[in-house]
Amino acid sequence: MPRIIILSLLILSCTVLPAAAAEEAFDRFLTSFDYDTRADMKTDSKKLIKLLAEKKAVLVDIRFPEETRAWRMGFGLFIPLNELPKRYKELPKDKIIVTACPHKDRSSLAMAYLRTKGYNARYLTDGLTGLAENLRGDTAADFMEELGLLPAGKQ
Repeated sequence: MPRIIILSLLILSCTVLPAAAAEEAFDRFLTSFDYDTRADMKTDSKKLIKLLAEKKAVLVDIRFPEETRAWRMGFGLFIPLNELPKRYKELPKDKIIVTACPHKDRSSLAMAYLRTKGYNARYLTDGLTGLAENLRGDTAADFMEELGLLPAGKQ
């Protein structure tokens, strides 16, 4: 009987403690929220392009798989929002993590989640549609070349 009680307590602690820790982390994020945090949690496409070119950031596309099969950027990581709790450790802690979706609803959720995990995360304010708008024609070719994803002079 004591083994059953110990096993039950172990199982209970494995489910309750992580939830309590996550809640605590989000509480800390919210209670320390101020104007600086608000400004620091956002970036637009032009700033993102510069950060990516300088290798200071990683773009994380958090859309559903169906959306990325329909269209996808040729760079960045793809981690659907609903997989982020299991896969966030794949992200580097030494770079700015910029979460993105077509607009900004899901990416702002992903940014808040990653901040509770200790990441310097931001969300893309003009979304992937804004990023696509900023990466057209020569701008796209120059950018992909700068990232090393297009051989020099192959525009």
